Amino acid sequence: MEKYFFTSESVTEGHPDKVCDQVSDAILDAMIKDDPDSRVAIECLTKTGYIMVAGEVTTKTYVDIQQVVRNALKEVGYDKPEYGFDYKTCGVLTSISEQSPDIAQGVDETKEHEQGAGDQGIMFGYACNETPELMPLPIMLAHKLTMKLAEARKKKELKFLRPDGKSQVTVEYHDGKPVRVDAIVVSTHHEPGVGIEELRKNIIEKIIKPVCEKWIDSETKFYINPTGKFVIGGPVADTGVTGRKIIVDTYGGVGSHGGGCFSGKDPSKVDRSASYMARYIAKNIVAAGLADKCEVQIVYVIGVAEPVSLLVNTFRTGKIDNDKLLELIKKHFPLKPAEMIKYLNLKRPIFKKTACYGHFGRQDPDFTWEKTDKVEVLKKEAGV
Repeated sequence: MEKYFFTSESVTEGHPDKVCDQVSDAILDAMIKDDPDSRVAIECLTKTGYIMVAGEVTTKTYVDIQQVVRNALKEVGYDKPEYGFDYKTCGVLTSISEQSPDIAQGVDETKEHEQGAGDQGIMFGYACNETPELMPLPIMLAHKLTMKLAEARKKKELKFLRPDGKSQVTVEYHDGKPVRVDAIVVSTHHEPGVGIEELRKNIIEKIIKPVCEKWIDSETKFYINPTGKFVIGGPVADTGVTGRKIIVDTYGGVGSHGGGCFSGKDPSKVDRSASYMARYIAKNIVAAGLADKCEVQIVYVIGVAEPVSLLVNTFRTGKIDNDKLLELIKKHFPLKPAEMIKYLNLKRPIFKKTACYGHFGRQDPDFTWEKTDKVEVLKKEAGV
């Protein structure tokens, strides 16, 4: 028997990096809502008392960046001066220019030129049959813990909670199958005055057990606010930057990652659209029973529509040859940027809600890349 441990982490929406991801995607949504063809590449940085928005934009609409930023911060929960950072008083700095025409000439569709990729890049999608969501178990549990923290804070079930926080889950595997959770870490931003023992008891009973009880045993280790105190949090305690949580956004370290982030990028950027398509392909392959695990790699060159490379890896769990799988992918899944965008209906203001708790494994009708509508045709043509 092969025994090993695998760990993944998640962060709450009040984590400084996630604040920046949400602000970037809120700006994208505001632009794409009025002008679906907007070209947007927005990055944010936040620290004590301010948030800076920078990037390149080409759009026909006008967006009040200040208001969008402040609304996003309010929704996250930074609404009290005592946090050291709040939506009413923080500074909002901007440095935004038009997208380079050198890029636009390769990306924009014309009579002589079909829409090309918005940049070069290596995109991966992954799926496995460990969970109903066809995601790795460690990242799904980690996300559910941080979602539970946010829910308990917003519903005031645990009144001492503040917006920032993190989780980490270590899963024990036997022969590639998850059997138990070995360790759980929850670090939560909190009000001053709450006792550490009271906090730890409440986090275990009201956050951890509802999410992880099925996987917990007498040997599971709990690390709740290990330093003993987490009153100073958010941008006061830590600088935040867009795109710094790309492993949290994807598969928790399982499989490969091409390095590009998603947030703040319109769908013409294949970092985003092709990663969503790769997940859609991998998920349908696993859902069809053609493999227990599947990773898809799609590679693009800036300004060129056709991928320069396509790879599928089933980690020796495939029920048919990889050559046959590649044939099925090319036949049934669009891979050119314009085709992917249209197929997944990505020119919509749906992106802010992707910015927390993972872009994959979410049951939301707007997350079109999570559909498993290719299962029957894949089964039929694969002959399984």
